[in-house]
Amino acid sequence: MPINRGGPDHSPETPRTTRNPNQDRETLRRVIGVFGPYRAQIGVIAFAILVSSAIGLVNPLLLKQIIDHAIPSRDMSLLNLYVALMIVAPIAAGLIGVGQTYLSNRVGQAVMRDIRLKLYSHLQGMSLSFFTNTRVGEIQSRLSNDVGGVQSVLTNTAASIVANLTTVISTVVAMALISGRLTLLSFALLPIALYLTQRVGQTRRRLSGQTQRSMADMSSMVEETLSVSGVLLTKTFGRQSQEIERFGAENDHLSGLQLRQQMVGRWYFMTVGTFFAIAPALAYWLAGRSIISSGSSAALTIGDLVAFTTLQARLFFPLGALLNIQIDIQGALALFERIFDYLDRPQEIIDAPDAVTLDPLRVEGHVAYNGVHFRYGEAAASNGVVDDKGEKRPWTLEGISFEGRPG
Repeated sequence: MPINRGGPDHSPETPRTTRNPNQDRETLRRVIGVFGPYRAQIGVIAFAILVSSAIGLVNPLLLKQIIDHAIPSRDMSLLNLYVALMIVAPIAAGLIGVGQTYLSNRVGQAVMRDIRLKLYSHLQGMSLSFFTNTRVGEIQSRLSNDVGGVQSVLTNTAASIVANLTTVISTVVAMALISGRLTLLSFALLPIALYLTQRVGQTRRRLSGQTQRSMADMSSMVEETLSVSGVLLTKTFGRQSQEIERFGAENDHLSGLQLRQQMVGRWYFMTVGTFFAIAPALAYWLAGRSIISSGSSAALTIGDLVAFTTLQARLFFPLGALLNIQIDIQGALALFERIFDYLDRPQEIIDAPDAVTLDPLRVEGHVAYNGVHFRYGEAAASNGVVDDKGEKRPWTLEGISFEGRPG
């Protein structure tokens, strides 16, 4: 029998095989809500992203002007101007990006701080029965592992979504202005990629929840068996080998889950990455045929083709990042559900609405109880589930009134 000093978790999580879209939307709404106090900073971040994305379009369009106008006309002053602008543009975008990254991380860390404090404060208000019926490692896992697991989503994902979405939209508009047919070719496989992304995201989310539960089990196991009392019990009953075997089994289970979590979707990313690499070659082939067959009357110029493929290369990275972000969000939602699960648990003992705040300087040590009722809560079974048949326990103390005076 394994040693368990903390007792079973009285409300264990049951992995859901089917997702509830309404619950997913509610969880996502609550995640967005934690950014509410930082609307002003988020507005500055969004503005910086818009400016940076606009600057990113400058170089491909300048490259078209160099190839189609400056070089054929042998205009050195025009060439120098375009090249100078091509040098200044990435420097300006880089400086804006540094500031935007700093502000994004600052907001993300502030949100993490708020979540940790809110969760810790809520746990401080829970009754003693909650802690006696919940494994210590489980509580620590929610406060440390789960909050730490959503760090990248809070610090980077929100800004990345806006930045990559803005880049994709602006780039697609510029590409469509150059050639609508080549733009459609670039997005031919996008519906398939979106479908695969959704499937991979669901799998990543399920594995993420299982991994966090396994980490909580290991934390509880270490807390129970490597504390002073746990070691004494283990050695007293000669259970060292059994505990090592139990820890090893959970360790193997966790390693397998983490490996599956890292490898899920690798074939998907390989397929999408290969398409992104092949798409420029297809664009050169299709546009090259048009230029060769039409000669000087071709709708596309060489400058158009070079600018288009440059924009195309600029498009694929943020588009791939957006697909990755969706998968990361799916995994993070499983962690947020665990965090919100603790925040939503009611506190059994709360102050009355008309409770009086005591002044320490005026406290006399005189305590009075008037009509006190007390009884124990429902006992948890060995599996951690309360056997509630609708019958409450009788009052242990009923209608007790007494006073305790100082001295």
